Amino acid sequence: MQRHLPRTALFTASLIALAAIAGCKSSPESTAEAPADTPVRQEAGTLDRVEVTGAHMKRAEMERSQLRASAQAKSAYAPPAPPPAALMAYAASAADGYAATAPVYVQQQPVDTEKYEQRTDNPVHRASEEPVSTFSVDVDTGSYSNVRRMLRDGVRPPADSVRSEEFINYFSYGHPAPVNRDIPFRVTTELAAAPWNPQRQLLMIGIKGYDVPKATLPPSNLVFLIDTSGSMDSPDKLPLLKQAFSMLVPQLREQDRVSIVVYAGSAGLVLPPTPGDRHDEILGALDRLQAGGSTNGGDGIRLAYDMAEKAYMKNGVNRVILATDGDFNVGTVSQETLETLVGDQRKSGIALTTLGFGQGNYNDAMAERLADVGDGNHAYIDTPQEARKVLVEEMQATLLTIARDVKIQVEFNPAQVSEYRLIGYENRLLAREDFANDKVDAGDIGAGHEVTALYEITPVGSGAERLPALRYGKEKSLAGQGKGELAHLRLRYKLPGNDSSRLIENPILASSLTSRPGESFRFASAVAAYADLLRGGTHVDGWNWIDVAKAARDAEGGDRYGLRREFVDLVDRGRRIVANDSKPQVIAGE
Repeated sequence: MQRHLPRTALFTASLIALAAIAGCKSSPESTAEAPADTPVRQEAGTLDRVEVTGAHMKRAEMERSQLRASAQAKSAYAPPAPPPAALMAYAASAADGYAATAPVYVQQQPVDTEKYEQRTDNPVHRASEEPVSTFSVDVDTGSYSNVRRMLRDGVRPPADSVRSEEFINYFSYGHPAPVNRDIPFRVTTELAAAPWNPQRQLLMIGIKGYDVPKATLPPSNLVFLIDTSGSMDSPDKLPLLKQAFSMLVPQLREQDRVSIVVYAGSAGLVLPPTPGDRHDEILGALDRLQAGGSTNGGDGIRLAYDMAEKAYMKNGVNRVILATDGDFNVGTVSQETLETLVGDQRKSGIALTTLGFGQGNYNDAMAERLADVGDGNHAYIDTPQEARKVLVEEMQATLLTIARDVKIQVEFNPAQVSEYRLIGYENRLLAREDFANDKVDAGDIGAGHEVTALYEITPVGSGAERLPALRYGKEKSLAGQGKGELAHLRLRYKLPGNDSSRLIENPILASSLTSRPGESFRFASAVAAYADLLRGGTHVDGWNWIDVAKAARDAEGGDRYGLRREFVDLVDRGRRIVANDSKPQVIAGE
């Protein structure tokens, strides 16, 4: 016998269908035809608005396609969006036992095309086999603020988005500054037991560059290279970007020069080189920017470098600041080609800083790599507060380079150290012979910059070795070698404008081990452990989220800007998200 639904259920089913069809409709803005391709007007003074257009926006086209498909569907009904949850609940109760036969609506998640460079944690090395560790310094911080954005959104960050060194270097640790500018920075070390395993030790290396008042910065030739493609049409992208650059503009002076280049389907010059004290003119040009079109980043970078060359300052700061979500999809999209272009310009004295914005299609791998090749730094802007931190509070460090090609090499004494592991810096490792090769590029340090690196060390005889003993290894006594030295630290750097490097050497004594590590040491240890937990927690032994939060809370200190308190909150968010992500998922309708 054929069974019929009660009238209430039929009425409810009709409501569901109507709600689903209503959900298909796009707003007038999203269904309207995109304007035809038009060139960018070059004269900034006559612009009412700036919109660089190329191909029609993919999002709008997708919405139109979905609407057409919905109208043409005559057979199997598959609504592109579910009706409201409240209406679904009402339908389930009204169907009087027939809800099990109703369609199951699955909320479709937006496609996430964010790109991160694959990375594997540094391995543990046996000091008797590989006593030397060499890497380039890195002052990037983009990974931390990007992961912060994900955690605030309740999303578990991909493991490859977590770069431990950028988490550690996001915070200031108060490393001692150099006494004078003869040597542009000072190197210090601290050695104490590893908090997650007292049988091991942590070695913290701190580098602090000399600072300069903002008023005494040399003249700056800056080119704002701004992505105005359709993918930037989101509150956390172009609007936040404009707000961020608007914070930098009041810091500019008469002797500075500012250009604005935008790119989408084609590249355009919005503001030619302009004196920095013309704040209203610069802010007006920023305010008129609008998003639209596909992304031809390659042409934009070329035009930006053309402007930087046009206004080049021989004894000043010459830098392109690229602000984008990194979604290059038209024109020069080969990363190798872009890296070659940026590397060639670096050699001519023009650096590149990259600022990442937004989510969903953020190309972190591209933004970070271009900054590394361009002798610049990479930051991710997720809030106006982060914009102020990067472009106002740290402006001199971002703009003024005081030491180039800075490399660190640590040689561990096998008589004291059984094993060691460098925490982070996986994509900044150098071959041993690269340390003394002045033709090998490395990271730069800006005025006032701090760089912090951590090594986990297993002392000889501690019994905490991770590597198994070699079957055919020759055991020999190393007692007495090194005169009590745990390791020997070497650092090479070049002064701006010089092609030859200088060498700094510091012995690290085993007797420097302290039982009362400083506040900065303890906080940096907590940050390193937190990054490891986000990546899977394979190197922190028995430590857990609660241990990390407690250690960080006990080492908050003065915390002038509240960044350490915020970190403790993020540890708690991470704990809850990872715990929830690990639970078995229940599928609606099962």
